[in-house]
Amino acid sequence: MSETAQLLKTPLFDLHMSLGARMVPFAGYEMPVQYPAGVMKEHLHTRAAAGLFDVSHMGQVTIRPRSGDMRDAALALETLVPVDIAGLKEGRQRYALFTNPAGGILDDLMVAHRGDHLFLVVNAACKAEDIAHLSAALSDRCEITPLTDRALIALQGPKAEAALSTLSGDVTAMRFMDIRSVELCGAQCIVSRSGYTGEDGFEISIPAEKAAAVATALLAHEAVEPIGLGARDSLRLEAGLCLYGNDIDTTTTPVEAALQWAIQKTRRTGGERAGGFPGAATILAELAEGTSRRRVGLRPETRTPVRGGAALFSDEQAGSPVGAVTSGGFGPSVDGPVAMGYVPSKLATAGTRLFADVRGKRIPVIVTPLPFVAANFKR
Repeated sequence: MSETAQLLKTPLFDLHMSLGARMVPFAGYEMPVQYPAGVMKEHLHTRAAAGLFDVSHMGQVTIRPRSGDMRDAALALETLVPVDIAGLKEGRQRYALFTNPAGGILDDLMVAHRGDHLFLVVNAACKAEDIAHLSAALSDRCEITPLTDRALIALQGPKAEAALSTLSGDVTAMRFMDIRSVELCGAQCIVSRSGYTGEDGFEISIPAEKAAAVATALLAHEAVEPIGLGARDSLRLEAGLCLYGNDIDTTTTPVEAALQWAIQKTRRTGGERAGGFPGAATILAELAEGTSRRRVGLRPETRTPVRGGAALFSDEQAGSPVGAVTSGGFGPSVDGPVAMGYVPSKLATAGTRLFADVRGKRIPVIVTPLPFVAANFKR
C-alpha cells in the first residue's frame, strides 16, 4: 500500500479537490497546502477579509464527570495541566498545556466549559497520545470520548463575523474565547470565537456529514476564500503563536516558551490550587527564578528568510551556537522575513543582535517583541 493510500481524508476532501487545492501529507492526513491563488495571496486575503481553513485533522474530545459534578472533571484535568480549569465559566474556553514530569510540554490545546462536559481540541500529530494520556489518568473519574464524527473548520479575518452572521446572527454577540452551540445550515455546531492567525474569527465543529454544506455556504460569501496550510503557518508565525513540534515540545517548558501567561495565579506558588500538575516543581521554580533560555521573535536584517533549525550565534566569528531558530519564513503582512527561536535569557532583550547560519553564511537578526502583527481579537 502506498503512503498516499494510507493517508486519512477529512470530510472536506472532495471540496478541496473541486477548489483546485494542492494536497500534501500532514499529520497522517491529505491536507490542502494551498489553492490556485497561492500562499501569499491567501495570507493577505485572511488579514484583509476572511479565510476558511479545514482543521478537521485536529482531535476533538469530551470529558464528562462520572459524578455529574463539573468541578470534578475540572479538578481531574487540572492534574494534567498547569491551568485554572475549575475557574473556567460555562461558555468560555482557555488555552492549556499538557506537561510531563520534567516540566516539558506534551501538547498545547484548547479547553472549553460546555455546561455538563469539557470540550478539548488537541493537535493532530498528538491526538492519539493525548487521548491515551487522558484515559490513563482520568478514566476513573471521567468519561473520555474522542469525537471522530465531526469536522472542524476555522473562519479567520476581520470580515469573519460578517460572513458567519449570514448563517446565524447569534455569533455577533460572542467575544474572544466564548463558545456556544449554534445552528448553521441545519447542523448543530459548536462555535468558538478563537483561532490561530491573530485575527478575529471562529472555529466551528460540525457533524461530518454537514461539513461540506457549511463550508460551501461560507465560501459563497464574497469576503471568504479557502486557505491552505502554507498560509496558516505564515499567519500564525506573524502572530507569534507556537507550532507544537517546532517551537514547543517535551524539551521546552512553558516558561522557556514564554507561555507563562497561560498559568493562572491560582495554580502558581501561593495560589489556591498551586502545583499538582506534572513538572510543577520545575515550572513553579522557573516562574519564581527565571530560566536559562527563552523563546523570542527574530527579524533578519536582510531579505533572506531564516528557517527553522538554523543555528544562532552571538557574533559573526563565534564558533559555538548560543541558540536555534524553531520557526521561520517570509511574513507577507510585514513584507519581510520573520522567525522565532530560543536564546539564552541574557540575550533575549529586544534589540539584541545575533547571527543565524543560513547555508554557511551568517545572517544578522534582531531580537524582536512578539507578535510581529498585532492581534485583532474582539474582546
